[in-house]
Amino acid sequence: MRRLSGVLLAGAVLILPAFSQTAFAQAAPPQKTTYTGETVLAAYTVNPGKEADYEKVLATLKDSLMKSPRPEAKQQLAGWKVIKNSAAQPDGSSLWVHVITPVKDADYSITNLVYEVVKDPMEQKAFYDLYRGALQKALFVIQGPVTADFSK
Repeated sequence: MRRLSGVLLAGAVLILPAFSQTAFAQAAPPQKTTYTGETVLAAYTVNPGKEADYEKVLATLKDSLMKSPRPEAKQQLAGWKVIKNSAAQPDGSSLWVHVITPVKDADYSITNLVYEVVKDPMEQKAFYDLYRGALQKALFVIQGPVTADFSK
C-alpha cells in the first residue's frame, strides 16, 4: 500500500505541472478575420426557424460597431450590407449574404467585434449561444477586385 501511494504521489508530481500550465496560461488572442480585395461576398445558411435569432445577432453586431471606439468601425459599418435570400434553401434553411467593402486590416470576426463592446462574460456567452444556435454553416467567401462596373 505504501508503495502504491508513493507511485501515485510521484505520478501526481510529474503530471500536475502540465495541467497547471495549460489551465492558468493566458488565453490566446482571438483570431482575426480580415479580407483583401475591393469587395467581399460571404454566404451563410441559418437554421430553419432561427431567422429572428440571426437578426438579433446582426442587430447586436451593428450596435457594437456603432459603439466601438475604433475609427475604422464606422467605416466597417458604412461598408457592410446583408441580404437575406427571399427563397428558402431545399433543407428549409435561409441564405444570408454579407456584402462588404472591406477596411484594410480591420477585423470582421462577428464575435470579436461584439466582444469588443460587450464585456460582461455572461452576455458574451448568451450572444455566442444565440449566434451558434442560429448559424447552420458558412458556405463561401469570395473576395477580390470589381472587374466590371456597369454603372460607369
